[in-house]
Amino acid sequence: MASTHTPAHPAGFAAGTQLLDHPGTDGPEAFGPEDFPSEVETNRHRMPRQTRGASPLLGVTAVAATLGATGFASATPAAAPAVEAPDETLVALSADPGLALAARIQHQADSQRTAAEETARLQAAQEAEAKAVAKEAEAKRAAEEAERVKAAALTLPVKDYRLSAHYGQSARYWANLHTGLDFAADTGTPVYALGQGTITSAGWAGSYGYRIVETLPDGTEIWYCHLSSITKGSGKVAPGQQIGKVGATGNVTGPHLHMEVRPGGGAPVDPEPWLQQRGLNP
Repeated sequence: MASTHTPAHPAGFAAGTQLLDHPGTDGPEAFGPEDFPSEVETNRHRMPRQTRGASPLLGVTAVAATLGATGFASATPAAAPAVEAPDETLVALSADPGLALAARIQHQADSQRTAAEETARLQAAQEAEAKAVAKEAEAKRAAEEAERVKAAALTLPVKDYRLSAHYGQSARYWANLHTGLDFAADTGTPVYALGQGTITSAGWAGSYGYRIVETLPDGTEIWYCHLSSITKGSGKVAPGQQIGKVGATGNVTGPHLHMEVRPGGGAPVDPEPWLQQRGLNP
């Protein structure tokens, strides 16, 4: 008996359209090549269909495995090595000769300015040091001058007096001419150092009675004779410092100070012109 079933899409199969097989009660029965001779001819050069089952998309899986094996399966590209950005200034200078020349000129100017500042600083330090040395030298000279003036300063040995005998006079009670200048004053009147010096001798001296010998810085000796007492018998003395008292010891006729001036410790000279040359007028 002839079949009365007519396929729903007979033309579709002939045109190359193929439905996927879905197993089930409603799906068509499997067709063989003999049922669609024209379809077999058309699909001869096509890839074979993959049957749905436990390993779907086998071809895609294989391709992915192949790509993974060759290193191209990674979707994230490898991080590029860090490259340090070049200095923009150096790049600009290397790209523009004019900027490089300007930079060299600026560097040279900075170096010259630094050298000039250093030179100025050293010069200022040297000038300050020279001023300090000069100031110190000036202070030293001033001190020396003050000392010299002080040493040269002289004062009369007695304040309340009268001159009773001069240098070179003769008298019947002198064996020789008078060798000094006599300052007549009351016994106990203070006797002062004539100038800055050192007492080199003090004590009894025969006809001179009690005597003090003061040596000045230039070596001149000043003799203070006929003293009643000695208050400074040694050491350095300053002008106007009390060293004794007027008396009448030794070969005398009354209380007075007999003063002699002996340059270099030698023979006596007239005290009056010697004192006058140094600003003193007895």
